Amino acid sequence: MTAYDFPTAAACDRAGVDMILVGDSLAMVALGHEDTSQITMNDMIHHSKAVSRGTSSAFHVADLPFGSYHTDEATAVSNAIRMVKEGRAEAVKLEAGRRGATKIDAIVNGAGIPVVGHIGLTPQTAVALGGFRVQGKTFSNAQALVDDALALQDAGCFSMVLEAMPSLVAESITRLLNIPTIGIGAGPSTSGQVLVLSDMVGLFDRFTPKFCRGFADLGSRMVSAVAEYKHAVRSHEFPAEGVHTYEMPAATEEKWRTFVQKQFGLELGQHVDKNKETAAVASQLLPSKANVAPESG
Repeated sequence: MTAYDFPTAAACDRAGVDMILVGDSLAMVALGHEDTSQITMNDMIHHSKAVSRGTSSAFHVADLPFGSYHTDEATAVSNAIRMVKEGRAEAVKLEAGRRGATKIDAIVNGAGIPVVGHIGLTPQTAVALGGFRVQGKTFSNAQALVDDALALQDAGCFSMVLEAMPSLVAESITRLLNIPTIGIGAGPSTSGQVLVLSDMVGLFDRFTPKFCRGFADLGSRMVSAVAEYKHAVRSHEFPAEGVHTYEMPAATEEKWRTFVQKQFGLELGQHVDKNKETAAVASQLLPSKANVAPESG
């Protein structure tokens, strides 16, 4: 399961998930970017550190983002080391076929860092694949995926994500490899499965991949909860005196009431009318979003 911060990591860990992936999908589902290519190493390290604080038993893997390993082996190794040393990850994941084998070999055998491979639909380079499309539907493309998988296994990957490919192709790869496969949109015959947490609990509503099953609808529940809170505040049901408030000792309270009455002429306990007045003023002062000009630069 993917996780992006302390609470999502803690939820996955407590649920008994075997492996937590700090996926670069957080660029879209947590940071609002249009695609995953816009996230940086510093972004990924920041979120990976947060995930590490919420993880006690699950194995912690983090994505190396687009551009952090594509140029040469030295850069790939350097960024993998950063992800482990600064991001507290226990392994890194790379979206790469055969052309990334030398970089994986350098990370695994040169730096001693475990690597998860990722083939099929690779979101970081989806443009080169013609968009977010299923891979391996033709005979030649299916054969190319098998070649990629074998090459990455030989390079030292200890497991491999298979994304958005026909079940038959994923089953073929799984049975050919000596390492576990983790499917996402690759059918039930892989060694394990992964989903984007925000997709499966309904927190990301731009689109829902065909392969994703919704296990909860927390997005609408969150909106309802905030709306209920807003209503409770405006109707003065919350906070409730004596329930959500703190009190002075009785003697101190009486002394304070007397002091405020004499010093300022205020009879305390008339806060409701004042709250209504404040709310009315605030509603007039708060600018409408439509009337706020965007900042330049």
